Amino acid sequence: MKDYAVDKVRNVAIVGHGSSGKTSLTAAFLFNSGVTTRLTKVESGNTLTDYDPDEIERNISINSAVCFLEWNGCKINLVDCPGYTNFLWDTRASLRAVDAGAVLVCGVAGVEVGTEKVWEMLEEANLPASIIINKLDRENANWKRTVEAIHQFFGRQAVPVQLPIGEEKNFTGVVDLIAKKAYIFEKNESGKFKEEEIPADMKEAAEKKIEELIEMVAENDEQLMEKYFERGELSPEELTEGLKKSVLNRQFFPIFISSALLNIGTQPILDGIVNFLPSPIERGEVKGKHGTVKPSPDEPFSALVFKTISDPYTGRISLMRVFSGKVNPDSTVSNSNKDSTEKLGGLFFLKGKEQIPAGQAKAGDIVATAKLKEVSTGDTLCAKGASVSFPPIVFPEPSISFAIQPKTRGDEERISQAVHRIMEEDPTARIERDPETNELIISGNGQLHVEIITDRLKKRYNVDVDLKPPKIPYKETIKGKSDVQGKYKKQTGGRGQYGDVKIRMEPLAKGMDFEFEDKIFGGSIPKNYIPSIEKGILEARKKGVVAGYPSVDFKVSLYDGSYHEVDSSDIAFKIAASMAFKKGMKAAKPTILEPIMNIEVYSPEGYMGDIMGNLNGRRGKVQGMEQKGSLRIIKAQAPMAEMLDFEPTLTSITGGRGSYLMEFSHYEEVPAHLQQKIVNEAIKEGRIRPEEEEK
Repeated sequence: MKDYAVDKVRNVAIVGHGSSGKTSLTAAFLFNSGVTTRLTKVESGNTLTDYDPDEIERNISINSAVCFLEWNGCKINLVDCPGYTNFLWDTRASLRAVDAGAVLVCGVAGVEVGTEKVWEMLEEANLPASIIINKLDRENANWKRTVEAIHQFFGRQAVPVQLPIGEEKNFTGVVDLIAKKAYIFEKNESGKFKEEEIPADMKEAAEKKIEELIEMVAENDEQLMEKYFERGELSPEELTEGLKKSVLNRQFFPIFISSALLNIGTQPILDGIVNFLPSPIERGEVKGKHGTVKPSPDEPFSALVFKTISDPYTGRISLMRVFSGKVNPDSTVSNSNKDSTEKLGGLFFLKGKEQIPAGQAKAGDIVATAKLKEVSTGDTLCAKGASVSFPPIVFPEPSISFAIQPKTRGDEERISQAVHRIMEEDPTARIERDPETNELIISGNGQLHVEIITDRLKKRYNVDVDLKPPKIPYKETIKGKSDVQGKYKKQTGGRGQYGDVKIRMEPLAKGMDFEFEDKIFGGSIPKNYIPSIEKGILEARKKGVVAGYPSVDFKVSLYDGSYHEVDSSDIAFKIAASMAFKKGMKAAKPTILEPIMNIEVYSPEGYMGDIMGNLNGRRGKVQGMEQKGSLRIIKAQAPMAEMLDFEPTLTSITGGRGSYLMEFSHYEEVPAHLQQKIVNEAIKEGRIRPEEEEK
């Protein structure tokens, strides 16, 4: 591998709404720089960065993928990021590894939901950015309309540095407003072009846009402003330097244009990445928990692991961005998060799934290593004694859950290892056993996310599962008091069985669970049988009497009973206690409780009415509203049973602009008119028997 100075490195994330052409643009960059010998295509399933079988099958990016190329003496590390909402967590993590973003906007659809979301991420990360209007060769593509939409959302700092030559199928090239030249491309995907003068019919429009561009750049620099006032213009060199400075400070977002699929306008974008987007040195020091880190090879080594890939053949691959110092393939480094040391399993640069061995990695590099024992996504690696720790990567909480049922005994045995590997690779996936229902629950950021996780279980680990809605962990309790007897008597020849208990049952306050009180006086039941009586009630309460759910928040007082000197035993009193519990529950006004969830819904204001109406229809209670930036937050409570399909509904209402968080709050009584439905379901599942059968 050629060695590049830190100031000759550019780390750029290619981001945007799903299907805006990010992977196609990356493919054009790789072809133009000579990394590939032909222009690869998503539809053909042969691109370097969409190599996962699920991505090839669905023609979408599911994972962030890293590749690199050389352009004008600089090394450009590209991270091709997913654009679909379900996978934007990976995009967010990848932004921690780069120094700038290139935001793709479809020239037909304009600014979409994914565009808005990735832009918010870039703002949060304070990353410089350029904007690329892609697909200008398509029918109904409109550069002017798209620029207006960009201005509306991104602000006036987003300024064109190019104009399109021709529209839709006649889109053939670009006018460079800085070089004041036209580039006409051949229509054969070769990327070859001719440099010409600006077409006569575009000169007036170009001059107007050049003036707007110069004014915007000069506005951000007093010296350039003075020169502009004195001479009435700026040289291309002055304009480039001023523009680069403004981009670095997020005062300016240059707008480029292209057709990635036809390879029109893609080389000037690479020029723009080199000329206008910052190197690691220009981005400056990186904040850690214990101070800042200088982006220099001469400093102690430090890096952030921003992604983990679980490869069926290589094992676990950790991708890291090196922020300072140098590291060798056999180095031993510290893990600041786990307070442990790790020996690196080699170093390699990635071109999609291809691994290029690296003799060394240094500040500014995006590099991978294999088989680290304890390293997770978001961990900081550093030189021993360096005590560097970068802020962890914050991942979204899952928004949808399903129960998974292994199809065969073999699937059940293999699932444990497969689950561990998937959760290593995808920090937003949750696969865990629900202690209340004993179901294996899989949770993700949307239905598509969950489907892909289950696809991977099958394809990579040969684990076949069915998805179904998770069981609601209902509970049962009592609202009244009861006084009952449970008597177990059995004589079958020889020694019999005898146990007799009298108990009182009464409700406890919410959350008190269970209380047992021994009020036996005078030895009506010997002390050695009391633990068995309590155990009988504890076991019986696991399966209540209304719908077969665990019973909670009640007190049992054992106050009397009788025993037989020969026939009484621990098991007899245990059975008698169980019988008493069932009688007591039925006599004490039993009822069903359901889990109530705290919900926070984040959405632009225009959807508030529809969302609140939907929550009300789910028996939700809106608790209040807050403002957070451009979003409104609805705080509400609603039963878990009503929220299982809220994620696709919210996506539909808000066009994908909404999101929500949900966590358990407390239990409440199920309304009487809904309890019979739960009972009928329990009978159907065989949890309880119908009353007439019990009699």
